[in-house]
Amino acid sequence: MIFRDLHPTIRRLLLLRTLRSVGQGALVVDFALYLRALGWSGLFIGLVLGASGLFGALLSLLVGPGSDRFRRKPFLFCYEVIVLGSSSVALLSAKPALLIPAAVLGSFGRGANGAAGPFSPVEQAWMAGEVAPQKRGWVFSLNSALGFWGMTLGALIATLPWSARLPGALAYRPLFALTGLTAIANLFLIAGARESYRGPVKVPAGQSAKIRRIENRILIKLVAINSIRGLAVGLTGPLIAYWFARRFGLGPARIAPVMAITFAVTGLASLATGRLSERIGIVRSVIWERAAGLALLVSLPLMPTFPLAAAVYMLRSVFIRGSTGANQALTLGLVRSERRGLAAGLSKVSMQLPRSIGPAIAGYLFEAGQFSWPFYAAAVLQMIYLVLYRRIFLVHDPARKVQIGLEKR
Repeated sequence: MIFRDLHPTIRRLLLLRTLRSVGQGALVVDFALYLRALGWSGLFIGLVLGASGLFGALLSLLVGPGSDRFRRKPFLFCYEVIVLGSSSVALLSAKPALLIPAAVLGSFGRGANGAAGPFSPVEQAWMAGEVAPQKRGWVFSLNSALGFWGMTLGALIATLPWSARLPGALAYRPLFALTGLTAIANLFLIAGARESYRGPVKVPAGQSAKIRRIENRILIKLVAINSIRGLAVGLTGPLIAYWFARRFGLGPARIAPVMAITFAVTGLASLATGRLSERIGIVRSVIWERAAGLALLVSLPLMPTFPLAAAVYMLRSVFIRGSTGANQALTLGLVRSERRGLAAGLSKVSMQLPRSIGPAIAGYLFEAGQFSWPFYAAAVLQMIYLVLYRRIFLVHDPARKVQIGLEKR
């Protein structure tokens, strides 16, 4: 399957992801550094990022099932309006009373790889409805890859010498204009997209109840193991730029190129995972890649110099983030079309709630000079997650279902 063979709506959604990720790539590098330039402490920065994750998780529980009941398009349109408003506020003011709500609503600095923040379950459900089950691993991996490449461009934009024209913390403000402009472009893309989903399909009550019970059991297991991984990600992911800055005494001019290269290479890894998932299945490809990422996670805080730490970080990102799209495809294949928003929402909230705790813990430890413990704690949690992931989801792999004729649209 190549790009021109995709459904026109899928092509629009892919472009949405790409444009949105440009602004996110710039802010994942510079937002924490911007708050630091404003004089905020590491703990307070972590609390803001944590609050953003918590709010997003709770909101996704509403919008995901809501899009199952109604339609996907209006919800995604609403998200871009929120991003535009939040970016405008952050561009015009650095007052905490305004900046904090804007950061929470806009999910600034969280590095979501172009995903639609709390509304990402809606976007995922919309996309899954236009792709055959056996092709979802590839299409979602392409979607993830485009997000990484957009983040690459955004990270490079973050290196531009804004400080030559704007003093101090003001040098970071133009990045919020970038986020707002991409939101405007996305509003036009969404307005022109066609949606085939028209709500739940009616089936006999007894049959529906039986299927629902089966789906509920697997969703409970999904929530349980995602919670473990969410805490692990929260301990290391959101504050990685801040960690580089504190550990090695560097600014965005050195950190941003590393992030940009990482995103670019990870995009290639995501495409490779999409192809690999078609050959050996999603679950096996995810396990092998994340096991390699786990080993690199343990070694990252041991690196004595910035170049070595940057190299390990890049490799780890390739293995861990490269499997994101394939894993999303697996999640959306666990349930029927009318419950995909719910499945994606539960997946997100089970990741984001524990993930929202991580930045505050890591920020406190980094502020105290403890630069290793968050990584070791995350490694233990990731190991537990991988063991449970294989035991629970191998039987639900789309490749396996195709072999025995159980795939579902």
